[in-house]
Amino acid sequence: MQGRPYELGDLSGRPDLSPASVVSRNNETYEDTHAYEALRTLIQAKPRTRRMTHRKLLPIHVFMITVNATLGTGLYWRGGQILELGGFLAVILSFLLLGILSWAVTQCITELLCIWPVPGALAVFVRNFVDPELGITVGIAYWFTYSVSFAALIASSAAEVHYWTEKNVGVDAGVLYLLVPIILIIINSFGIELYGWFEVVTGTIKLLFLLIIIIAMLVFAIRGPQDTNENQGWKQPTLYDSTAAEGWVPALLMCLSTATFAYVGVEIPAAAALEAKPTKSQHASTSVAQERNEASNIGETIRFSSKWVSVFACAVYTLSGILVSLSVDPTDCQLPRLGWLDYPQCGNQTNVQSPFILVAKARGNSSIASAFNVFLVFTALSCANTNLYVASRTLFGLTNQVDGGTDQRWYLNVLAWLGQTNNYRVPMRAMTVSAFAFIWVPFLQLYSPSTKAGAVEADRSQKGDATVGINTFVSILAEMGSVGVLVVWACECWAFIRFYHCINKHQSELNEHMVPRVRRFSDEDNNDYPYISNGQPVTAYLGLAACLLILLVINGVALWKEFHAEPFLSSYLIVIIFVVLWAVLKVWMHGRWALVDLSNPDDVIKIIRGLHEFSFAGFHNESQSDSGRGSSLWPLPLLTKLISRRERRV
Repeated sequence: MQGRPYELGDLSGRPDLSPASVVSRNNETYEDTHAYEALRTLIQAKPRTRRMTHRKLLPIHVFMITVNATLGTGLYWRGGQILELGGFLAVILSFLLLGILSWAVTQCITELLCIWPVPGALAVFVRNFVDPELGITVGIAYWFTYSVSFAALIASSAAEVHYWTEKNVGVDAGVLYLLVPIILIIINSFGIELYGWFEVVTGTIKLLFLLIIIIAMLVFAIRGPQDTNENQGWKQPTLYDSTAAEGWVPALLMCLSTATFAYVGVEIPAAAALEAKPTKSQHASTSVAQERNEASNIGETIRFSSKWVSVFACAVYTLSGILVSLSVDPTDCQLPRLGWLDYPQCGNQTNVQSPFILVAKARGNSSIASAFNVFLVFTALSCANTNLYVASRTLFGLTNQVDGGTDQRWYLNVLAWLGQTNNYRVPMRAMTVSAFAFIWVPFLQLYSPSTKAGAVEADRSQKGDATVGINTFVSILAEMGSVGVLVVWACECWAFIRFYHCINKHQSELNEHMVPRVRRFSDEDNNDYPYISNGQPVTAYLGLAACLLILLVINGVALWKEFHAEPFLSSYLIVIIFVVLWAVLKVWMHGRWALVDLSNPDDVIKIIRGLHEFSFAGFHNESQSDSGRGSSLWPLPLLTKLISRRERRV
């Protein structure tokens, strides 16, 4: 997918250079104790400003961006669905086990990210340590996940708004499906510094809403009647949905698959790494050395979020699930259920609601339930906003190293066009494409089936057939997104495993050539390895095995009792597309049908130095640049100009 090869001369003048490092250019070798300064003077490389973003995200920004994406609608919906499907015990086990899995995956990602906080990091790691074409496929799958989730969350917010009003085609189309996405696009158009603080505000509000709901649920549970159906979840912890599963164990496995959706987003610090602000170096002797050290310290900005958001999400989901189980009857027909099954005992029940709203209506009043629904709408929209940010940065990271030109093929020029920022270093092109790629999906829900053929047929169409139903199609797209993240997680664990064994095998050669930031197994006091994750490589192996188990086996448990097209497509279509796309890229790019060769120490050193160069190439000292002053508010002057022009015409 690349045009001209990525050359050292195209870098921004910050290759991998520590004392006594070795760098090649034009078949010549330079060794110098001040190699960084010497090479910078020699090459006279200039930053490719249209290929870089501002690095202004603080640790609090990265944390809130990750929280906003992770604590989405899954927080308020999945707990109720799991409770109905597998009972109280399944709620606890599902969220705990998936929390452990997400922690294992983020341990692998965090360690690699602290060494190389590069654009498109998730794709880059797989491309360099597993397979080049697989890395590209991972990047595309990750972009698809967040681009389609942006559209799915817009649709979900409309469903929440319908709690107050009947479905209105004009309101849905004009306000919810058109105006709201435009507002989110405008928010994402602001400079990264202002956007980061916007995420802090929305994330703080979301956490306050969550705290209010938790306190209210505790009060409802304490003051509620004790001898009611709501308590049978505790009395029968393995109560399961017999329509969906033949036993509690299959129901639990289906709950594990359902809980996966809730943890999508814990890996987002990897997407925000390209805009993370480095920590200040306190011990640099020169300004050049300080700049180099700051570029190396970018991982410090994202480490906390990458390490701990999965733990935080696990605690929040588990606690919320327990509180729901205290006050909700698992057999309540208003709980979310599997959409492809018929439940005769519930009749034509279509008023499906979040379990938190059910509790508020039963134990509180309609005003409290309405307030809870405001929280749900805000959660869905803030999550959609963050998903658009992640999708745009992923697409930008995939394409910002593609070089176009008159001598290149048309598709390379298109990709090169996408990989550029505007004058204020906002990847507007990638963001706009990510927003509009699936924005048509919510509009499909405006379709209303005709009732002329009879009430029975209309009702069946309204419920959605697995092959033609509109609601089913939207649901499949949304579920494909969560499955796609599992594929990405598995690939990241695989990349870490190969990286771990690679630097372990060649540690003597790496030390001999003084390759920085990869001395993981050294006990020296001056070891510059930035972060050692817990329990490796066992953690990575368990993460990979668990991801594959869910992808290949557990996601198919819904088909054990009876085959249905919807769960099959939701679980396996994205996997099939992923494998086919990988094979197509292999053929198209004439790739080797083999993994990256990590057996040769010289090749390994070249790969690691290349990643160091890529990491430094994406760094630009903000203090030395006055370009883009006021860039955080750049759409406002543009809007003012447009209004002025319109007034002149009038």
